[in-house]
Amino acid sequence: MALSTSFRSNLIKPLTALTALSSTQHLRRPFSSSADDSTVLTIETSVPFVGHKCEPPSRNVETTPKELLGFFHDMALMRRMEIASDSLYKSKLIRGFCHLYDGQEAVAVGMEAAITKKDCIITAYRDHCIYLGRGGTLVECFSELMGRQAGCSKGKGGSMHFYKKDSGFYGGHGIVGAQVPLGCGLAFAQKYSKDETVTFAMYGDGAANQGQLFEALNMAALLDLPAILVCENNHYGMGTAEWRAAKSPAYYKRGDYVPGLKVDGMDALAVKQACRFAKEHALKNGPIILEMDTYRYHGHSMSDPGSTYRTRDEISGVRQERDPIERIRKLILSHELSTEAELKSIEKKIRSEVDDAIAQAKESSMPEPSELFTNVYVKGFGIEVAGADRKEVRGVLP
Repeated sequence: MALSTSFRSNLIKPLTALTALSSTQHLRRPFSSSADDSTVLTIETSVPFVGHKCEPPSRNVETTPKELLGFFHDMALMRRMEIASDSLYKSKLIRGFCHLYDGQEAVAVGMEAAITKKDCIITAYRDHCIYLGRGGTLVECFSELMGRQAGCSKGKGGSMHFYKKDSGFYGGHGIVGAQVPLGCGLAFAQKYSKDETVTFAMYGDGAANQGQLFEALNMAALLDLPAILVCENNHYGMGTAEWRAAKSPAYYKRGDYVPGLKVDGMDALAVKQACRFAKEHALKNGPIILEMDTYRYHGHSMSDPGSTYRTRDEISGVRQERDPIERIRKLILSHELSTEAELKSIEKKIRSEVDDAIAQAKESSMPEPSELFTNVYVKGFGIEVAGADRKEVRGVLP
């Protein structure tokens, strides 16, 4: 399917000029001898924010060497985990649905940098990296993907149903758009409790036309709930380009009476700035919509090659011009916070960590058959299973 030139040019936006990289390797100081971890750097976002019924935040974002290197490590770890998941799926060690997040990592790390674990996040089925950002481990991720007991959902949820309640992560949902009303419910509980926290309800551009989203947003606006609706616009709902599915693809304006902000979702610092702005707004004024302009390198799921409805040139163009990891790498090198060799060493260690986690996950056993009936009902509120004549009790579900 041919893409219009304007649509493709919107996807591939060149980076704004970063500080020129020194071509002389010896001028780059290793991180250990560079500025202190607490040194404040001010970086301009790649492109301006665009606001709807609100004044956009400043493009100048404060960060530190420690944060930039943390972004690089965390996004590289997420990328490697997803690439390894691809291989495990093709080896039939991961079964069922599997939706990968590579390309969209800046949304996960930028959001975490702006909030706390007391704030809640709820998302759709592309959830592996969100879980990792909330403090989950690689072993838990791979175990869940392979249906093992050591998984975050005890091997019973699989790719689409990761949870970490102790860190405010409420899934992992397979029904398109259904997590948004749940997220608004979490925000209602937060306002009721007066604990000054917010909920980020994440969804894709493919879910942006769902009726339940607008119903939930209307209620959130009426009640001034601290709900932040985050549209991760990767420009394709399954295999359908946004311009074919939405008459108005300006998703940040879709709230009408609710303010919105368009963000470069491939820029971790821009995401951080936007999420901090959104949290402050939501606590004072109620809901806001964030549209994260991002891109996925894989297809919609592992059953989608991702190349029948877009060109390989488009994908490689985004990789070259907008890749979130490469943007952070260039910032680190341009500010002489580390050397290329040191960053490659970090990536090498990450590959080893991922390989070790996969090996440990494979050692975990499959769930016991009895686990099929657990976590279905609240404890003490199970049901009895009777025979056809309803006289003989065959079993009791916990």
